[in-house]
Amino acid sequence: MVREWIIFAICLGLGGHIALGLILHAPDLWSWQNAGLRGLLIGLTVYVAVQLTRSIWWIVKGRGKAGSSA
Repeated sequence: MVREWIIFAICLGLGGHIALGLILHAPDLWSWQNAGLRGLLIGLTVYVAVQLTRSIWWIVKGRGKAGSSA
């Protein structure tokens, strides 16, 4: 359970950094007014992508074990 909270926190932090990078590199396209909301949404998107990747990894890893024992 603690591992999931750590992954969630890292993803939110990464989302904040991505939003900050977008604002700093393209200030005419990304305003500071919605930086917090965008950071949160990007962080949640990163979290979903990480969880999907982990699920696919578990499926692939599980098939590899089942295939090698047959």
